[in-house]
Amino acid sequence: MSTKRTAHIISHTHWDREWYLPYEKHHVRLVKLVDTLLDKMDQDANYRSFFLDGQTIILEDYLQVRPEKKDRLSKLIRDGRILIGPWYILQDAFLTSGEANVRNMQIGHQDAKAYGDVSKIGYFPDTFGLVGQTPQLMQQSGITNALFGRGVKPTGFNNTVSDGDFESSFSELIWEGPDGSQVLGILFANWYSNGNEIPVDKEEAKAYWGRKLADAEKYASTGELLFMNGCDHQPVQLDLPEAIQAASELFPDTTFVHSNFNDYLAAVQRSGKQELSTVKGELRSQRTDGWSTLVNTASARVYLKQMNQLGQAMLEKVAEPLAAFAHVLKVGEKYPHHLFTYAWKTLMQNHPHDSICGCSVDEVHREMVTRFDKSRHVAEAIIDDSKQAIADAIDTTDFTLAGEGALPVVVFNTSGWERSGVVSIEIDALRLYFRDGYTLEEASAFAKAADITGRALVDASSQPLPCTVEDLGLQFGYDLPDDKFRQPYMCRKVRLTFEADKVPALGLKTYAWVKRETELADSSLFTNERVMENAAIKIEIADNGSFTLTDKKNGRTYRDLGVYENTGDIGNEYMFRQPDGEKPLTTSGLQAQIRVLQDTAYQASIEIVHDWEIPASGDDMLDVEQRDLVYYPHRKAQRSTRMISMRIRTVVSLSRSGQGVEIEPSFNNQAKDHRLRMLFPTDMTAQTHHVDSMFEVVQRDNTPAAEWENPSNTQHQQAFVDVSEAGAGLVVANLGLNEYEVLRDGRNTIAVTLLRAVGELGDWGLFPTPEAQCLGEHTVRLAIFPHTGDGDKYEAYTAAYQFQIPWTVAQTGIHYGRIASTFAPFQWEGEGLALSSMKMNEASGDVLLRWYNMRSQHAEVKVSTQLPQRNFYKSTILEIQGERLAVKADGGLTLPVGPCEIVTIGIQR
Repeated sequence: MSTKRTAHIISHTHWDREWYLPYEKHHVRLVKLVDTLLDKMDQDANYRSFFLDGQTIILEDYLQVRPEKKDRLSKLIRDGRILIGPWYILQDAFLTSGEANVRNMQIGHQDAKAYGDVSKIGYFPDTFGLVGQTPQLMQQSGITNALFGRGVKPTGFNNTVSDGDFESSFSELIWEGPDGSQVLGILFANWYSNGNEIPVDKEEAKAYWGRKLADAEKYASTGELLFMNGCDHQPVQLDLPEAIQAASELFPDTTFVHSNFNDYLAAVQRSGKQELSTVKGELRSQRTDGWSTLVNTASARVYLKQMNQLGQAMLEKVAEPLAAFAHVLKVGEKYPHHLFTYAWKTLMQNHPHDSICGCSVDEVHREMVTRFDKSRHVAEAIIDDSKQAIADAIDTTDFTLAGEGALPVVVFNTSGWERSGVVSIEIDALRLYFRDGYTLEEASAFAKAADITGRALVDASSQPLPCTVEDLGLQFGYDLPDDKFRQPYMCRKVRLTFEADKVPALGLKTYAWVKRETELADSSLFTNERVMENAAIKIEIADNGSFTLTDKKNGRTYRDLGVYENTGDIGNEYMFRQPDGEKPLTTSGLQAQIRVLQDTAYQASIEIVHDWEIPASGDDMLDVEQRDLVYYPHRKAQRSTRMISMRIRTVVSLSRSGQGVEIEPSFNNQAKDHRLRMLFPTDMTAQTHHVDSMFEVVQRDNTPAAEWENPSNTQHQQAFVDVSEAGAGLVVANLGLNEYEVLRDGRNTIAVTLLRAVGELGDWGLFPTPEAQCLGEHTVRLAIFPHTGDGDKYEAYTAAYQFQIPWTVAQTGIHYGRIASTFAPFQWEGEGLALSSMKMNEASGDVLLRWYNMRSQHAEVKVSTQLPQRNFYKSTILEIQGERLAVKADGGLTLPVGPCEIVTIGIQR
């Protein structure tokens, strides 16, 4: 009988490093699993292949405990029996930055190559949805496929798609990104465990395969059927060769193969006879009932998302560009590739979906906080070294003409665009080292007596600037020189706060605090105690603490901004569930305490305080339903009748040059089982909105698909969400607040989740997570940027991206140097483009600059530099040297950029 179909059995284990058990308990089980796998493969040549879950960190985790097994493991990898890579970890797609995903791919390739071949498999077995740019990222990595378990609704009975209710005719599909990149998509329609625990017993095997073959054929477009032999933390099936033999005898019309992904994918491509569906853009389970999308992991344990946002920004948007800046100028130490790899790996260990999504047991997330701190501390050390090396190479001698005793300070703008804004720096007005013979008493006395009056802040043109000076008093400090023992000192410390104006992109601007009597005209951004305005916008605070924003460019007014909403949440770490019939509480009718907090020439701030009574928790029924494992959409629990006070302090700030308003709410949460959001009504007529995602500003519908039953339509964001119409738009930016919803309330209100407090993990059992209630102090930050529609919305997006990036400042001395007081090593321009990174490549030593096109239309990027360079070339996210680009006579180049293209340019030096 001729063979009609082939059953490709791929052995694997999906290894969540931490989830329902703490990391080390899973770690112990991993060591046992790999021990068993090595023994089995060494002893039985018929056990042909094992896929190590697409993440090279498994090798590190195993060899950390079993270093003596490295040679055995390496041989099996070189022989092609254990397949590794391409990732370092299996990351969540929507909660990690584009550059974090690029580093994940780069480091995964780097580590895999040390053992042998990199597995070119776009592996996303359990990722909670996938971003639209994934096909382009795969293609730029030399990967032509994507295998995933979530995000697409597959075909119906007998592959019927005539009703249009399904996104793909088969489990095989063509997935197309916004730039047009395509990959072969393989949906695990029967999950990534559909070939798990295959029986050897003939009777059991007959029933097993009769069911499994039919399930696979229901979705497959060819006779090449995929069976995944493994699941979460699944041990190795030792009798698999015998099970395959039994199946072959029972089903002679089927070829059973202990296969691998390379062979399976090649067979699918050879056998493809059916026309596959093309699925475009994001895979977010849009065509489902909305109850199992796991989208509310975006708001579980918000504190983790905030730490991740800061950690990513410090590495990719501050430390890498500053270290590259220092390296190309040949000041300070060489670019510290080893430290960046360590910091990125430490950060990425928090990026798997069960980690960054906040959907694990409490012990897991406690350890994550430590990892975030460790990674950030390394980034801060790199930043400190780099910024000081650059600052000390600036020629500051001209400041001696501005006044005596000049103390120069340097402001670094590591964003991709020119930037203005308010900065603060703590400087030493006087420093006395103990090495110079001062006793503690003498040093303290001299520092206390130092005269810090009669000074002014000036720019490089000796023009005085408004500046707030805070005397921080006597403080102890120390240096840690590279060539001698630590050097302690006492100092008189002062904090300077001022507005840095037009600091160049990826560059710096120098100021100095000098002895100089200067009187600046008094000015204020307040027109009365409730109204702040600058040249661009006007803010007016209402009695209930909400505010009205007027965009002076188009006269558009946005009302009732900043109202708080509170609802119950009887769901879990994965999904939000509001109690049936509950009406949300808001601060609309609550009188607020309002006062002026800051009034300077460069910034105005108003403090708003709400004392709000909200329910203390869910009612007793919630505990009963959790223990009875009642599926969360079916729960009947309500909120407690016991009330508890929540004080919310909100600071609304407007700077002189600001194009938007910044908002900083802080509160002490002592309530449980609830969600807190801030509301921003847009009063737009738009049917769609735009939101920042990985390397993309994606358009989404305001109204979900017809199949969507969940009353909530919350979604993921990274830096911002924008609702706009012809002539007007409102961008709401955030720092680590990854969940939003555009409400179907007639006003197209943008609702941003500030806190979600729940008491259980959810999923397949009862796992209490009291720390997910997030009790204690919280501070969050948002910003609002109005715009006039298509004409200037990209300026608002730029402001939202810059909001993500901390300013960097440094104090230096008076000295000669080869860097001008205002300087940037590179210049670029490109309408609709966003600069994503500036870094060095370890293998080539080249500088790499990366952009992405925010628009679905053609653009071009122009790049120039005054630095010596050999040539420019176009690369990919793997940063491999590519074809040389033509350079103009002035040393610059112009490169066309396709719609939504991610473009990387290398600069050889």
